[in-house]
This record gives sequence, C-alpha cells and structure tokens, in this order.
Amino acid sequence: MAGQEWLNIAAYSGMFGYGVAMALLGAILPILSARLRLDLADAGNLFLAMNGAMLAATLALGPLLDRFGARPALVVAPLLVAASLALIALAPGGYTGLAVAAMLLGAGGGALNQSANTLVAGLHRDLSRKSAALNLLGVFYGVGALFIPLSIGALLDVLGLGRILGCAIVLILVPAVLSAALRFPPPAGPEDAPSARMSFLATQPLVIILALLLLFQSGNEFILGGFITTRLTRELHASIEQSSYLLAGYWGAIMIMRVILSRILLKVSGHALVTASGLGVAAFAAALILAPSLAVAGAAVIGVGASISAVFPTTLALAGSRYPRNSGTVFGILIAISLVGGMTMPWIAGRLSAAHGAGAGLALVVAGALAISGLQLAVRRQNARPDAR
Repeated sequence: MAGQEWLNIAAYSGMFGYGVAMALLGAILPILSARLRLDLADAGNLFLAMNGAMLAATLALGPLLDRFGARPALVVAPLLVAASLALIALAPGGYTGLAVAAMLLGAGGGALNQSANTLVAGLHRDLSRKSAALNLLGVFYGVGALFIPLSIGALLDVLGLGRILGCAIVLILVPAVLSAALRFPPPAGPEDAPSARMSFLATQPLVIILALLLLFQSGNEFILGGFITTRLTRELHASIEQSSYLLAGYWGAIMIMRVILSRILLKVSGHALVTASGLGVAAFAAALILAPSLAVAGAAVIGVGASISAVFPTTLALAGSRYPRNSGTVFGILIAISLVGGMTMPWIAGRLSAAHGAGAGLALVVAGALAISGLQLAVRRQNARPDAR
C-alpha cells in the first residue's frame, strides 16, 4: 500500500475518534442523568466544559501544525480521548469527575479533528478534489459518532456501558499507533512568526465570514447531537434504546450523505451545496420541533442529518484551497470560532429547554441554519475577489 494511502488511513482513524468524542455526551446523557441526577442545565454545562477545552487546544495547535506537521498531534490526541473514556467507564465519581472527563474529551477530540483535516487537505491541491476528500474524511466522523449510540442501543443490557467504552478505547488508539510508525510529508508552513501570521489571517474578510458560518454550524451540530435524545425521551416518551437508535440514524445519515458528496462535489459547486444544506437543516429541524409522534420525529432526525452533512468539510476545503501554506493556522482560526458557537449555543439551548422544553432549544438550530445560507452568499461574493494569501 502506498504511503499516501496509509496517511489517509491514519487520518480516517483519527476522524473516527473525533466522531466518538463528539457523540459520546449526547448518547450517554440519559444514562448519566439517571445515575447522577443531572438536569438540563447540568448537561449544558458539560458541553460548555468540553468545548472550552477544545477551544484552548485548537488555538494552540493551528500554528504548530503548520510548523511541525500533523504527526505529533495524531499521536497525542488519541491518548487524551482514551483517558476521558476510561475516566467515565472506571471512575465516574460524580459531576466533578464527569466534568474533567468532558475537558479531556474536548481537548483530544479537537486535536484529532484539526490534525486529520489538515493532513488530508495538504494531500490534495485541486479544490474539487480537496472538497471531495474532506467530505470522505467526514464519513469516518459519522462512523465514530454512530458507534457509541448504536452500541448502546444494541449492547447496553448485554455488556454494560463500561465494556462498550473499553472497546471504543481500543479503536481510538489506532491513529496513535499508525502515526507513530508512518513517515509524514514535511510541513509547508511560512517562515514568519506564528503569532504574526495568525493575526494577519484572522483579519482577512473571507476568513471572518467563513468563521461566522462555521460558528452557526458548530452550534447546530452540538445542539442536535446533545438534545435529539432529550426531545425524544422527555417529550415524545421514547425509550433509551429507541432514542439511541434514532440518534444512530442521524449519524448514519451524515455518513451516507458524505459518501455520496465525495462524488457529487467533483462536479457540483460547493457554494450551492452549502446554501441548500442550510435551508434543509432549517426545514427538518422545524419538523422535529413540531413532530406529533415518534415516527415523524424519526424521519425529521434522518433528514436533518442528511442536510447538515456537507457544510463543515466543504467550508474547510474552500479555506484550505485559498490558504494552502497556512491551512493548519486557518483551520485553527475557523474551528476556534466555530467552537464559540459549540460552547454558547448548546448552553443557551440547555437553559431554553429547561424553561420551555427541548423544542425551544432546538429552535436555535432553525435560526442558525438560515444564517448559514445567508452567509454562504457572502462567501461566494468574497471568494470572487482577490485575497492576500
């Protein structure tokens, strides 16, 4: 097998670990709520802790990826995620221990996401192929996100949560082993100081618009991943097994659609796709809020998963194409700003849901999706202008 294929496998396995990290809290919240008597505000605080740690790791990692490459991050990050899962499985302790696990999960998961995307983006120069490759990479995010809820739905009564998390730990350590053994391409970062380059790039109009777009996208992803099960179990009276299967359907829809998109984006404009995706998310999220039955809600969950799948990887591909020598730093800026949405929007959704029901929290997804479609029009206009690299 060629060296680039092994590098792709390392990136795919790293993105699998990121998917596990992102889906974990939403999938196990019903179990932890019963064990530790957590309310919806407590759940929002856990997402805030996880995303705060992810934000700190992302800001620090971007310039390091441009300067030293993705290999060190792909070795260390899986260890952090594995430690988090071990803490939850072996020593849940209480809410404090769970908060520490959430922080480790955020730091390790964020580093996996950023380093895997930077590695794959650097392996492709053409924009259409970069978009297709990053969407294919995103499939493994869906596989990882699907793994935990599907395993809980099928095996919770047989294995228990601890053994399920133990199996996840073994899989999450794969990219660390591969990355330690593989030879990575040399980094192509600039010669100027990382802080100066980051300051310059952060003021570019295209970067600012893309960052705002991903702010809403990340907020939507975290709200949906965390509060779909809440809507289904608390308001539509689904069992934990039923809600886990439907959450698995959400991640499965993301995964299948990204496989399709890895072909479509070789011929279709990413700008048009992102605009249509935002409108689709708004429509299906509204359907989930208004669903009168579990069957209707399940169809809406699948629809919103299929609709949301294209936005993040396609947006990163555009940024990587415009700033190829600074993709790690630009990805760091974009992901860091997106995490502001991931931190604040679920926190707001938790409080709205505590006061008015899960539907009120999910209404933020509708507003965010409409904002994404509008911002994509601004991206298209700005991308047509010359921009400093």
